[in-house]
Amino acid sequence: MEKSEQPIYKQLLEIISSRWITKLVVSLTVMKSSAWKSRTAISGSFYVLRQKPDFCELFVICGGRLLSLREENKGGFIEDDRGNAVSKFTEKNSFRSLLGRRHSPDSPSSSSRSNNSPDEWEKYSDGIEQYVNQLLALNEEEEEEEEEEEEEEEEEDANCKENSADSVMQENMSGAERIEALKIKIQRVEDAIQFNRKEANVNKERNAKALGAISLCNTRAMELEACISEEVLKNVDIKKELDFRKDELFELQGEVGEKRSKLNSILELQRELKNKLQLSSSAKSRAEVQLEKAVRTRNDMVREIEELRGQRDVIQRRIEFRREKDAIGCADRLNTSSFAYREFTAAEIRAATKDFSEGLRLKPRGRLTNVYKGCINHMTVAIKMYGSANAPSPEAFAAKVKILSQIRHPNILAMVGFCSELNCIVFEYMHNGCLHDALFLTGKSSSDYKNKALNWHTRLRIAAEVCSALGFLHEAQPKPLIHGNLSPSKIILDCNNVAKVFGLKPPWPYDNSDSKSDIRAFGNLMLQLLIGRNWAATMEIAAILGNLDHLAGEWPLDLAMELCTIAIRCLSNNQGEDEELDIGWLMREINKVKKKANQLVANGEYTSAIEGFIDIDDSSNVPSAFLCPIYQDVMQNPHLAADGFSYELDAIDMWLRTGHDTSPMTNLRLNHTLLTPNHTLRSLIQDWQNRRSAPPK
Repeated sequence: MEKSEQPIYKQLLEIISSRWITKLVVSLTVMKSSAWKSRTAISGSFYVLRQKPDFCELFVICGGRLLSLREENKGGFIEDDRGNAVSKFTEKNSFRSLLGRRHSPDSPSSSSRSNNSPDEWEKYSDGIEQYVNQLLALNEEEEEEEEEEEEEEEEEDANCKENSADSVMQENMSGAERIEALKIKIQRVEDAIQFNRKEANVNKERNAKALGAISLCNTRAMELEACISEEVLKNVDIKKELDFRKDELFELQGEVGEKRSKLNSILELQRELKNKLQLSSSAKSRAEVQLEKAVRTRNDMVREIEELRGQRDVIQRRIEFRREKDAIGCADRLNTSSFAYREFTAAEIRAATKDFSEGLRLKPRGRLTNVYKGCINHMTVAIKMYGSANAPSPEAFAAKVKILSQIRHPNILAMVGFCSELNCIVFEYMHNGCLHDALFLTGKSSSDYKNKALNWHTRLRIAAEVCSALGFLHEAQPKPLIHGNLSPSKIILDCNNVAKVFGLKPPWPYDNSDSKSDIRAFGNLMLQLLIGRNWAATMEIAAILGNLDHLAGEWPLDLAMELCTIAIRCLSNNQGEDEELDIGWLMREINKVKKKANQLVANGEYTSAIEGFIDIDDSSNVPSAFLCPIYQDVMQNPHLAADGFSYELDAIDMWLRTGHDTSPMTNLRLNHTLLTPNHTLRSLIQDWQNRRSAPPK
């Protein structure tokens, strides 16, 4: 190791960092040889332990044993390889630590007072600390030197004795020997002088360093005094703050007392509320007893209501049966694999009409027609015959069939098929006849319609359905169509009074001017629905509203007025004067009125009779044996079933064809499905109807 003025412990740290020494073994003898004493050598070893890099391990050899160093709680321990403590070291407080505990040079107060003194202190603090350590070491050396001086005095005494002996010997020495002895003494004196001179120089340097350290310490002491003054002032402020906090605490204690008193009041109120709650609970128990009585009373009323709803349930069963019947009919018509738009043979047509039986010929208003009621594939149909007098040409018949087969709309009568051999077209059958009879013959001479009248809501719905059919025709693609012959006799009703238009007048294609005739005809139809007859008087709304058909029930005046306005505008549509009026506008206006009507009925503001009919006469006078158990209507063609009850033929036939094998009345299995005409009951019904239609005497 090269000679250096730095202490050996700092030189060791530089060597460890520069050469990346991972394990270092140091002998305390080496540390002592650097002018350090035993305690200073151990302190330097612990200094190296603290400052060394983490990758280096430090071991110490003392007395021929390998020892390890360990620091804990500001103390050091020297342990052997078994972990036994050999020695304990407590480092004396350094000069820097003593000053640091008094006041840190990095504190804000110190830096605020002087910008140069902390830097200057840091600059010379290492030297001052080294100087202090040297002083501490010198104290130990002086103690040792005192011991050595005592030993030297003893040696001098011995030397004096030796000198006395030497003087005795010198007396016996020759001159040359005496000269040699004197030279040795002179040399010793010169060495002592030289040593004293060096010691004086060292003391001089130490004195200079001591003066510098004293100056810095004085400066530092002044700074520390200033810091202490600041701390005193801060303590005064802190004391004031503490007094203020004490006042706040006193106020808070007062508030706590107030809160405690309020809490006591609240607790007292809580006890009162608890007592009231107990009283309320007892009152609640009494109320629950009363509620149970009310519930029992309500249940009794509900049972009474259920009994009163018995008749409604029968009517609902009738509605469900008819809906099921309509669904099956629609499914049969849409089943392309059976007979949707198919050509029937003459034999099939004759079998369906029982060879054109007069009993199956339809006779609306008492006049004969070329339309027969038939049954094909368990479906009731209407077969229209084209006789020789009005028979179209084969080309015209084929064109008519083609056009009708392409028309599919819920409110246009659907064609089921045709027969080229017999010149006939097969349509779906409509149970309630045409609208003309329902409007003009109801309550008059016809026994079929005497006791039934369409209510106002059904009439409005029929108008919307007819308008929808006209809109479908006028907007058909690729070529629009017109009806050309719209009237109540060209509108027929199914069992649910759903309107369907038929009887399109050829030629079917049209231009825009031809649509006006259909719109005018629709306006006339709306007046007939409102009044119940043909209207040829003035087109004033007040006059029309004054002649509303009373058989339809109580008309909502605002809706009737809107229908009158639409009808009058349709009838005044001449020569294209009203460019805005077209089928699209007409459909929108009718649907608005229909929506309002549906809302009125749904809200219960106006009642709508079941199935769209209003009974004119009191049905309570009708014998129950005359009513069909399914339709709940007077039977026209009663038939006896296996359960002993008589039903309308269409009703029981549809019941059996929909897969039912039980009685509609008893819900027991039928022994067979044969139906027998009940001629006796039919005669009784006809006699009863004749007596009711006879004028009173």
